[in-house]
Amino acid sequence: MELRINGLARRIEADPDMPLLWLLRDVLGLTGTKYGCGVAACGACMVHVDGQAVLACQTLIGDIEGEITTIEGLGTPDAPHPVQAAWIEQQVAQCGYCQSGQIMAAAALLAQNPDPSDDEIDAAMQGNLCRCATYPRIRAAIRSAALRLEAG
Repeated sequence: MELRINGLARRIEADPDMPLLWLLRDVLGLTGTKYGCGVAACGACMVHVDGQAVLACQTLIGDIEGEITTIEGLGTPDAPHPVQAAWIEQQVAQCGYCQSGQIMAAAALLAQNPDPSDDEIDAAMQGNLCRCATYPRIRAAIRSAALRLEAG
């Protein structure tokens, strides 16, 4: 099968019933997408498919139609996505394990709702768990990213 991942067409020879998470991490070496729980309860494996946030641990590669974007494809070190820049500015990460999933969820939220309320942020991010409890900084970073996106 052929999948488009981070802007590149990739020819994939794998079982269509393989979860996207294992394709990304084990086959393609894109380890920014994390394995957290495997049962869609933590959000650490969040990626985008055609701009929609999906959990890679529960998404089978044979069911994917559209462009897959991982944390590696969201921005670059020289040109980080506004959410990534806000994450750094607000010093969100502590242990960092959940951060790629958090960032992908926040980017999907802001793509759909460029000026979310605190309640909308909380609702959109509720499936992303952070053991370090940096939730106030996560919300502040999303607000900061919204301002960055608004400013262009």
